Formats: sequence, C-alpha cells, structure tokens
Amino acid sequence: MQAAERRLKILFLCTGNSCRSQMAEGWARRLKDGLVEPYSAGVRASNLDQRAVAVMKEAGVDISAQRSKSVQEVMHIEFDYVVTLCGDAQETCPVFPGRAEIIHRGFDDPPRLAAAAGSEEEALEHYRRVRDEIRAFVESLPGSLDASDTKEGDG
Repeated sequence: MQAAERRLKILFLCTGNSCRSQMAEGWARRLKDGLVEPYSAGVRASNLDQRAVAVMKEAGVDISAQRSKSVQEVMHIEFDYVVTLCGDAQETCPVFPGRAEIIHRGFDDPPRLAAAAGSEEEALEHYRRVRDEIRAFVESLPGSLDASDTKEGDG
C-alpha cells in the first residue's frame, strides 16, 4: 500500500449489530487489514451474540471485545460503502452524509434459524455456515462492491 492510498471505510449494517455485522467486521479486520477500515452497527443496538463469538473464535477470529452499536453512533463517519446484511437494515438504512454508496448483501439470520434447532450443535451449524458465507464475501472485498449482489429478502 502506498503512503498516498487510504483504506476504504466500510460499515457493515444489520438489525441489532449482534451477529452478522459483527462477524463481517471481524473478518474484515482479520483479512483486509491495510485495505479496509471496517465498522459495524445496527439499526438499533443489541447485545453481542455469544454463539457468534464462539464460532468466530473457532475460526481464529476474536470478536469478544467488539460491542453492539446503534447506527447513530457512527453517523459522523464518512463511509465509502455501507453494506446492509439483512432486509430490515436495507429497508431502514438511513441516509449517510458524504459519498457513501449503499450496497445490499443479505445473509441468513443465525439466531432465527437456531431457534428451531434440536440441539446446541445444530444451532451452531447455522452460525458456522453464515460465518463462512460472510468470510467468502469479505475475502472478495473491495472488488465485489462494484458488482454487488442485491439478493432480496432478509436472507
């Protein structure tokens, strides 16, 4: 990276900033250091999902020090991209100051899927699958932002 280059500021946004956006921020810090300055927030703040923390730790990424934030806490930052990760965030995404481009890339909601699981291991499998899907998306950054996937639904 040349001294004149700056990292892209990317906000990963979901409903409660408890799971998917936290995973995306963690992956971006781990995989895109030097290219991306990642942030995460929710339409409203919640609590950090401990199953998300556990499955990220399994993959070698510690997100336990991250905290859930409301989008209002980051509105002062001039983002290059805001990536909505669920339908709720896409529908309620606020207008950001500056030049932020809004991109939607929906992922399934692990807590919702886990609610119907028959065991803790089955619940964690939902988290692991979404974790790995988010990792693949983050690995494709920043190139995939220009040809974003506009997958519909909360999924």
